[in-house]
Amino acid sequence: MSAARGHATHPIGLSIRRAVKVYPGTVALKNVDFDIRMGAVNVLVGENGAGKSTLMKVIAGVESLTEGEITLDGRKVAFRSKDDAVANGIGIVFQELNLFPDMTVGENVFIAREPLRFGLSIDHKTVGERTRALMQRLEQDIDPDTPLGRLRIGQQQIVEIAKALAQDARILILDEPTSALSAAEVEVLFRIIDELKAQGVGIVYISHRLEELIRVGDYITVLRDGEITGSRTMEGVDIPWIVQAMIGGKSKDFSQTQAHEFGREVFRAEDITLPKAGGGFTVDRLSLSVRAGEIVGLYGLMGAGRSEFLECIMAQHPDSSGHFFMDGKEMRERHVAGRIARGIALVPEDRKRDGLIQIMSVRENITLSSLAQFATGFHLSLRKEAARAAEFIKRMTVKVASPDNPISSLSGGNQQKVVIGKALMTGPKVLLMDEPSRGIDIGAKAEIYQKMRTLAAEGIAIIFVTSDLEEVLALSDRIIVMANGRLSGEFGPDADPARVIAAASPAKPANKNKEIAL
Repeated sequence: MSAARGHATHPIGLSIRRAVKVYPGTVALKNVDFDIRMGAVNVLVGENGAGKSTLMKVIAGVESLTEGEITLDGRKVAFRSKDDAVANGIGIVFQELNLFPDMTVGENVFIAREPLRFGLSIDHKTVGERTRALMQRLEQDIDPDTPLGRLRIGQQQIVEIAKALAQDARILILDEPTSALSAAEVEVLFRIIDELKAQGVGIVYISHRLEELIRVGDYITVLRDGEITGSRTMEGVDIPWIVQAMIGGKSKDFSQTQAHEFGREVFRAEDITLPKAGGGFTVDRLSLSVRAGEIVGLYGLMGAGRSEFLECIMAQHPDSSGHFFMDGKEMRERHVAGRIARGIALVPEDRKRDGLIQIMSVRENITLSSLAQFATGFHLSLRKEAARAAEFIKRMTVKVASPDNPISSLSGGNQQKVVIGKALMTGPKVLLMDEPSRGIDIGAKAEIYQKMRTLAAEGIAIIFVTSDLEEVLALSDRIIVMANGRLSGEFGPDADPARVIAAASPAKPANKNKEIAL
């Protein structure tokens, strides 16, 4: 697509000029110019803390500019609330989901915009019908009457996308829309994006998955430290160009292996089974083992049972069956604290919900699982706790001015480092990591990859779940593939990507489960 032809085909719908946004102690946006072209995908990329989410919150009416102006269809506008933005045809899917777990899927999709019967009461039948139609459009079998809190985070992300689609927005902002989606669901989303483009909708697409940006984008804008470092059509753009604009340097091999020998087997799972409500199994007689210093990648589509398997290891499903062994001795503890005491720690998939307490400080979060280390009688030694927290903040290279700052003040990548640090403070022999790089930028991802390799070289066994094929191929010493709750393939570090994807397909009959030994 030539620049001249592209600009003629895709007129500017919304324009921001000389945008400045100042928070106490931080300038988040510095004289930013940004255009949203209609009938096109406008890619916005940058590291965590670069200003992407701030810019989108301004467009969505969540934040106001300190300086600068916004024009919509050539007229100057000022969005004083999200309702103002919605009234002007702007919808947003936030990176941090904005949903109500105690309400149903349908209620979440149409909240504050419920169709009424005779203008008096909510028309629940219409809510259900419209939500079901949206789920069919997104190729999802999700009942509109299901309480949202029962859905996994990937399904909740689908609901957030459906909520935005229900608004019939002229401009749709997608902030990390695929971070918790499987490969099949990403394809569905891309088909929806193509439909919306054909209808003339202007789409802003934010993602840390650089290959996605090249595939889906028509225009690209790169932010670094609140400033624009690149803005052009996607013609001729490649990953090195994006990385150079994002971080000002050449890409590194983030997954470079630290050569070391594997130790003895430290963990084994035998015939782990987790029944599914309504019949069938979420985890179906799964067996595997891992050695000291080995990184095992657990790959599969959403719904394959990967996260639930890790939860079974942590004794979070009392109705599961099977046997777990640490150092050859069976684990009979039926609670999370007992599993931690045996040397297992979990970095959960949803760091905001399951990994951190947002109203507590960085120090309080990182020491939360290890308070017994600082107990003296009935009291905590705050001096020892502070010293230990400072040690792990340094070890994990968490960027924070003070350990007593609220955890909510950190970027996603730094919050993830705190969650990992909290797990490591328990002194685990086996580290379970569920989507360890979800929703973090390329720089933070590099640091976490390197940390995983360092921990393995120190003798810690790692089992990590990922939906990212490149990630599982780059990091794993062994790859275990799951489909429909069962083991469907096992591969070495030089696996053929096509074979790994084929093994993960739910339509492909799963191989008979067998114990995986080295």
